[in-house]
Amino acid sequence: MVQVPTHVDDIGWARLAERLCYLFPPVVGVGAVGVLEDLDLGVPGLSWGLFLVGTAGYTLLTLGMSLALFFDADRIRRQPRASGNWRPRPWLNAAFALLWAPAAGVVYLARRHRRFGTPPGWSGWWVVVALSLATTLFGLVAAGVSILLSIPGLLATGAGLAGAVAFGAFPVAIHRDAAYVCTESDSWRPNPGVYLALAFLSLSVPPVQPALAAYYLYHRREAIGVPALE
Repeated sequence: MVQVPTHVDDIGWARLAERLCYLFPPVVGVGAVGVLEDLDLGVPGLSWGLFLVGTAGYTLLTLGMSLALFFDADRIRRQPRASGNWRPRPWLNAAFALLWAPAAGVVYLARRHRRFGTPPGWSGWWVVVALSLATTLFGLVAAGVSILLSIPGLLATGAGLAGAVAFGAFPVAIHRDAAYVCTESDSWRPNPGVYLALAFLSLSVPPVQPALAAYYLYHRREAIGVPALE
């Protein structure tokens, strides 16, 4: 039976799934700020508002991820010659996304990359990875100094800066740069989906983030050096 393309097939569902994954950390971060009971923001109702924004945002992202995985998996199943032995199940992936959208997204993207690869982009994303490493180290040093010298303002500044960069930029940067490295290196081909998953993990286990960034940058340099920014 001949499959008739529809307007749904014109949408880059895999790329949409990537962008939705990028949005989960900031949305979760906003919600986390809203539920901190000891946070004095000075604006009545702001904490509750941030919590609602985080909750609503996460719900919308979850629904979007479920749809993106469903339609991308459905398109792949209708192209058996392109997908080879990988036949993702649309309904199963959509259901997984409804249960745990960030995990469903990174698992799907990692498996998809093994078959189709991930389109590369800017060669300079490693700079953002390095910046996130530097800000995290600064945050750790600032936290240590603030505790030793009893300067609570320094602790808030350091933690806020490191957290903002980690939640907003690090997952995006390491995923996009891994996609670029895959096209430039034969000796080391990092799976962007796997590194995106590790970046998500590092947000809940803070010591993992600088270790992951340093590990990635070291292997990147060994594989392709430090190319000029394009």
